[in-house]
This record gives sequence, structure tokens and C-alpha cells, in this order.
Amino acid sequence: MRLFYLIQAMVVGCSFASAQRTAENLIIITTDGLRWQEVFGGMDTALARDPAFNEEDSAYIFAHYWHADAKERRKKLMPFLWSLMEKEGRLYGNRLAGSKANNANPYWFSYPGYSELLTGFVDTAINSNGYPENPNLHVLEFLHHQPGFKGKVAAFGAWNAFDRILAQSRVGFPVISAFDTLTGKSLTPNQLLLHRMLRDSYRPWGDAECLDVFTHYAALQYLQQKRPRVLYIGYGETDEWAHAGKYRSYLDAAKQVDKWLQELWTFIQNDPQYKNKTAIFLTTDHGRGDIIKRQWTDHGSGVQDASEIWVAGWGKGVAAGGEQRNSQPLLLQQMAATFAKVLGYQFKAPHLVAPLVEGFLK
Repeated sequence: MRLFYLIQAMVVGCSFASAQRTAENLIIITTDGLRWQEVFGGMDTALARDPAFNEEDSAYIFAHYWHADAKERRKKLMPFLWSLMEKEGRLYGNRLAGSKANNANPYWFSYPGYSELLTGFVDTAINSNGYPENPNLHVLEFLHHQPGFKGKVAAFGAWNAFDRILAQSRVGFPVISAFDTLTGKSLTPNQLLLHRMLRDSYRPWGDAECLDVFTHYAALQYLQQKRPRVLYIGYGETDEWAHAGKYRSYLDAAKQVDKWLQELWTFIQNDPQYKNKTAIFLTTDHGRGDIIKRQWTDHGSGVQDASEIWVAGWGKGVAAGGEQRNSQPLLLQQMAATFAKVLGYQFKAPHLVAPLVEGFLK
């Protein structure tokens, strides 16, 4: 009898410990095509000095982002992220410190990258940004079908391809991309104002992509009003300004994402539903060129460095440890299982799912 009670106590203890490690809420954030070189090293002086890329304002770039020490330089670009990493976060992908993170897909551009990230495997048939609706189960869809998550999942992305990447027509939760707007009778005055501003806004990329500011505040308003348990936010300007060869704008876009991370985290840590119950992950869909400096504007299988990515996490259930050094190689496809596990689930799908990242979670 004593043995029975001892085993029972051990089971209860393990269950309690597991519950203590598990998050109740999850936010996944991507910023398209932001290089690990800037995340870990700050501004690239060669690009800042190059008149082909500095938008005729190298003085601005140096004034805002330069420091002789790379660690201080990266803090100038993303001060909030690095303050978190020093205290409670975990960050992979600094190849200069022996931490490698890569795409597993062979294409190294956006649709395949986002599909890999969220489905946990590589579907080689997804080989263009114009690919139709994703036929594969992704982790957001999986979570939406778990107890307590139905009606508690939402996605916001600046690029209209997220409708196809996330299979908007079948998943049963809001996928708001580019110039989409929310519908319904319970919209707040702020949401209605955002809709009008979005409709009348400048469209540098036509109807395919909106400015990140609209995606951010639409997602934040939804978080505050609808209280989802799982939220995806996909920013896009880091990629668009890089493709345009505008290095100043690319850096400014990265800095703005960092400010929005702080805004989101401040709200979360001051709200009873989310405080100390929420895990956040931040990553990108692909890398960019660097060895040939002028290829920083591009990516794809023909660009040597474009498979190199980075991943950060913090909050409930994430193991602290800061910047990882000499770590096991990480593949983007491992993140889907990691996302599910931080909420206490094993991501199961009709296709193969890559194993989670060992050591990322408590």
C-alpha cells in the first residue's frame, strides 16, 4: 500500500511539475528575411557606406546604429530583444558563436519557409510563392482543434500569401492578411479607424502587402479585445526594403519590430490572463546573401547564405540561457513541434513532423 501511495505521489508531482512548465498562451512572430548578421552583429558597415544601398544617408545610419563593439551595435538595433535575452530568453543562430540555424527546405524563400516553420516538415511541392492553398496540417490548425483552443486562435500577416500558407478557407479561425479586415458587429472604434486608414494607406507593394504598422495594430487590438490563446503575427518590411536595396529602411524596419515586441510584452505582462502564462517565439522565414555583399538584397537557392536563419524565444516554458554558443544545429522545421510542446501538446499530423528543439523548453 505504501508503494501505491508513493507511486501516486510521484505521478501527481510529475504532473504538477509539467503543468508548472507549460504555457497557457502562445505568440509566434516572424519578421520576413531579417538576417542573422544584423540580429547578432548590428549594422553592417560595408552596406552602410555603400551609396548603392544607404539611401544617400550614411550619416543617419551611423548616428543611429553604429558602435565599435558588435554587442553594443546589436543593442542599438534591437535593444528590447537583447535586454530580454540577457535576462530570460534563448536565442539561436549566431554562426560566429558556433550556433547554426537553417532552413531544411531547399528553396530559401518565403512560402516554403513559412510552411516549413508551421507544418514541421518540408513539402518539396511547395516551390513558389504563388503556390495554391497549403494542403498540409500546420500547428496553428492543430492547436485550434485541441480542447480550450477552438475560437482562440488567430493570425495576422502583412503579406496576402498568408491566406494560402495558412489555408484560410479550411482552418476555421481568422487569417487577416495584407488588406483584409475583420468583420462583425463587435468591432471597436479603434478597429474601425484602422480599417479606414488601411484602405486609404500608401501601397508601395500594391495589393500584395500592407505596411507593417497596420498588421501590428490590428493584431494588438485583437489580442486586447478577443483574448486569443494562440496568435501569429507576420511582419514583412524587413524583406521588402532589403529587396529594394534600401539598407537604412531595412534597419529602421528591424528597429520598429523591436519596439513592437516591447509593446506586446508590456501588455502581456500587465494582463492577468497572459502574465507569466505566455510563451513568445520570434524568427524569420529565410536568410539573405552576405559573402557577396551585393547579394544581401536577395535570397533563394542560388544565394549561398540564404538558408541561414535565427530563432528566439522567451516567456513561460522557455528555458533561459541567452545567446546559444556551440549548440546543436537547429532546423526551422523543428519549431512546429516546439510550439505545440510549450503548450503541453505533441504535434501530430498526417505527414512527418520534425522533432522539437532539445533544450529550448524547460
